[in-house]
Amino acid sequence: MHRLAAILAAFVFGISLHAAPPVVTVNESFFTTEQSRENIDSPAAWHGPDGRHWLLATSKAGHSVNIYDATNGAMLRRVGGLGIEPGQFSRPNGIWVAGDYVLVVERDNHRVQVLGLPDLVSLATFGEDELVKPYGLYVRELAPGRWHVYVTDSYETPAGETPPAAGLGRRVHLYEVGIEGRVVEGELIKTFGDTAGKGVLHIVESINGDPAHDRLLVADEDEDPARGLNIKIYDHAGRFTGQTIGDGLFKYQAEGIALLPTGERSGYWICTDQGKQENLFHLFDRETLAHVGTFRGAYTLNTDGVWLSPQPLPRYPAGIFYACDNDKRISAFPVAEILDALGLAPRAK
Repeated sequence: MHRLAAILAAFVFGISLHAAPPVVTVNESFFTTEQSRENIDSPAAWHGPDGRHWLLATSKAGHSVNIYDATNGAMLRRVGGLGIEPGQFSRPNGIWVAGDYVLVVERDNHRVQVLGLPDLVSLATFGEDELVKPYGLYVRELAPGRWHVYVTDSYETPAGETPPAAGLGRRVHLYEVGIEGRVVEGELIKTFGDTAGKGVLHIVESINGDPAHDRLLVADEDEDPARGLNIKIYDHAGRFTGQTIGDGLFKYQAEGIALLPTGERSGYWICTDQGKQENLFHLFDRETLAHVGTFRGAYTLNTDGVWLSPQPLPRYPAGIFYACDNDKRISAFPVAEILDALGLAPRAK
């Protein structure tokens, strides 16, 4: 009996090893200036035509957007301050750079604000009439000067709880935004979110998309695996595809999502498993959605937002993956080192 038990234990141990490949550690190349009181949330990178490389990050406690050198993390400046006027913010959260514009979601002003780059002058806001508790966003360029902007909204009941599934049909707001010079106009097209089944979006923040495969990835932060703790996949029209990824893989909370492209249709999704003691980044094949590996940083913990910049930079020919580190700074990982550590294919030549 003891011998049989030992054989079964060895068999189960072998299966678990096969099912869960080891997590590899990738060292951070640099960090932004530490700002422990700012509650730093989400990064986005801008690469100017004059050789400027900026990393912008939202400061929820500072009610600002902080700007750093994207190549070394040095603090350059900040814009904003608490308020409702153009150029002011109230608990900014999600951020997205689209061309020479930056879009910032403000949870407590219930809006999205658009600023020009590099002057960082406020051009417009939209969403005030519909958004309740917005967090993240994804911008899809349809044509020059025309975007679809997807904004997540984690509205709650008056008691501060997640509504029942029947009331979760407005978890994502889709806006069409037109921009011509310094004039920006945003119009709500639709809201969506399943109200039954495994496509229900219980607690939402991070969102990203892939037009090449008509996929919209939405992280469900509900920590109950019966409801969330995964990434739910919709199409760009707002229909749940029936697919989820990360089930049984995420341990803590599904968070920031970034696309690492290696070709027009190939690449990898990097999806954050946000933990305060252990913080993981799971990679999924862009085409098949199969899990292909997991890495952690040497120091990075409790990651909220992330951003992948494929822009070649000095010392970083394949670009940089940026990740929030424990509310106080942004970590930078060389893309080439992530791929090498996981034995994954780099960008096609």
